[in-house]
Amino acid sequence: MGKVVAAAVMSLDGYVAKQDNTIGRLFDWYQNGDVECPTASPDITMHISPKSVEHWRTWVSSIGALVCGRTLFDLTNGWEGRHTLDVPVIVVTHHVPTDWVHDHPRAPFTFVTDGVQRAVEQAQAVAGDRNVAVTGGVIARQCLELGLLDEVAIDLVPVVMGEGRPFFGKLDGDDVLLGDPTVCIQGDQVTHLIFPVRR
Repeated sequence: MGKVVAAAVMSLDGYVAKQDNTIGRLFDWYQNGDVECPTASPDITMHISPKSVEHWRTWVSSIGALVCGRTLFDLTNGWEGRHTLDVPVIVVTHHVPTDWVHDHPRAPFTFVTDGVQRAVEQAQAVAGDRNVAVTGGVIARQCLELGLLDEVAIDLVPVVMGEGRPFFGKLDGDDVLLGDPTVCIQGDQVTHLIFPVRR
């Protein structure tokens, strides 16, 4: 079984989006290099710097399934039925979007209405030996508090947003101290970090 990894592109002050869910300068590093990296979406090709591309390719190849919340799903319209990483997606929601499911009959999306832990379990079953990526601040926080995370992967962008949507947000309990980073790669306008979660 692979790891469960909370992943985000984050500002220096801890935000993963603005209050209106736009991302500002956070994703600029996806287009600031000359190494072409196609995605599963034919209209999205990234151009990543040589300093980041090996890390990016290793990360993408390690992912077997993705867990996200309904806010991200709605914001992207479910990536039109195919995530850019071309992996199955497990969506945590209170209500299944039946119209979307009807309009995307072949989409590898599963909607889980009985909580984050169940969503992670389903994602692990789908991912097999590959990792499960958890994205979206609320879902990542719930996974952290439930003890479901093995790692936290941050692409840290040197921008200060001032306000917005924090990655983890307010915890219900005490501070959570992570281990020293097992990955620290300096890219162009981004630093790639992976922290183990202490248990």
